[in-house]
Amino acid sequence: MAHAHKAALATVVAVVLSVLLVPPPAHATPPNIPAYSTAVSRLNSLTVRAEANQSSYRRDLFPHWITITGTCNTREQVLKRDGSNVVVGSDCYPTSGSWYSPYDGVTRTNPADISIDHVVPLAEAWRSGASSWTTARRQTYANDLGGPELWAVTGSVNSSKGDRDPANWKPPRAAFHCTYARAWIQVKWYYGLSVDSAEKSALNTMLNTC
Repeated sequence: MAHAHKAALATVVAVVLSVLLVPPPAHATPPNIPAYSTAVSRLNSLTVRAEANQSSYRRDLFPHWITITGTCNTREQVLKRDGSNVVVGSDCYPTSGSWYSPYDGVTRTNPADISIDHVVPLAEAWRSGASSWTTARRQTYANDLGGPELWAVTGSVNSSKGDRDPANWKPPRAAFHCTYARAWIQVKWYYGLSVDSAEKSALNTMLNTC
């Protein structure tokens, strides 16, 4: 009897351990998010200056959602890349799948509920140096799948962010602040964009959560 009791107890322990040791499902993220130490050094290398030229910004100065391959535009490519079990039709628009929004921790199964966020908004890029770029460079920026610029997130959290930088808006899910800051810094560094002093301070605070 004691032996059976021990065997049963061992089975319970094994089941509990297997539950505890299974990692949470991995969610897809955009590529090339730098490590913490790299992000710190890249932030410190950025030019610090006040934002400018807001009045001349127009969204159509950044041609976006261009065709990437076949019938797939940039938005559809991100939906395929970052969703789970995504099935698309001949027009490349998803017919099924699910999308985890890391900004707010919400999962959606209707692609219409998902927005593609430019982590460094187009207007923020404009105010930070992109106003002097060619249209071709702005198009590359707005459709950049090679770095951590484009994120699939809920439409509601994307709307609440608008074009604000981290001094004025942070993802509501605090656990994501480290990743968000590292992605933001990478985009600014890669494109040679400036930061203002309040933005740099906010990014340093977010990096402290890493």
